[in-house]
Amino acid sequence: MKIINKVEELRLEIKKLKSEKQGHIGLVPTMGALHNGHLSLIEKARKENEIVVVSVFVNPTQFGPNEDYDKYPRTLEADSKLCEKAGVDFVFAPAPSDIYDEYYFKHKETTLICPPYDVVNKLCGKSRPGHFDGVCTIVAKLFNITKCDRAYFGKKDAQQLFIIQKMVRDLNFDIEIIGCPIVREADNLALSSRNTYLDDDARKTALDISKALFKVKELCNNGIKDCAVLIDTALAIMQNLEVEYTEIVSVDTFEKINTVEGKALMLIAARVKSGDSRVRLIDNIEL
Repeated sequence: MKIINKVEELRLEIKKLKSEKQGHIGLVPTMGALHNGHLSLIEKARKENEIVVVSVFVNPTQFGPNEDYDKYPRTLEADSKLCEKAGVDFVFAPAPSDIYDEYYFKHKETTLICPPYDVVNKLCGKSRPGHFDGVCTIVAKLFNITKCDRAYFGKKDAQQLFIIQKMVRDLNFDIEIIGCPIVREADNLALSSRNTYLDDDARKTALDISKALFKVKELCNNGIKDCAVLIDTALAIMQNLEVEYTEIVSVDTFEKINTVEGKALMLIAARVKSGDSRVRLIDNIEL
């Protein structure tokens, strides 16, 4: 396994592999602090591609001014060991100055890819203006740098996955986007790098998110399809959380629905008090 920091170095490696017709390239984009959820993406990429690239980059353009960019966990040494054990070929771990030029650092502006407003101005995008512009921009950069054939994303970030799939269609990227199932702890807490922020009490409180989701799924399976009733049920379970949103949307359009007919998603974002911090967690479940 090679750890590469510079864009041009990775490009040369990829160009060489392409010229030698070494096979398909699978990309797993991450912000590091890898856990078993990331490893499940890497394992799938390893099975389906001859070459696997994992990017580790905490992307500044997707963080708002009052968000946790500076304290986001950075554990490259541990991440690299996990990647090597999982059979990754390249870890791409650039510095921000390798990805964005001097103009960005001077003016805090760069060329951005901006998804349609009606897709981003809701759910996570409503409380995080500009977030998905930054996500799409860095993902497009990684696509261009790695020349990947397939890219792997977790379904926990459901809105992100939907938006990236749309970007790939709209901009005619010749890349297959593969969504991978949510990985959970034994107690059903969805794996997240931000779980490291939770103290013991906060972690117990955070379990109410998955409890709400699984209860709603149970009710839906038993014939209760009214979204207002299902959302009220979830909110009653999450009384000890600062709920940002609880919504049910169509899987195909990501638009809010009133009744569950066909495939739908219930999505939750909530903050959990942990010491002096309020940790933002997201989760979802298919209905």
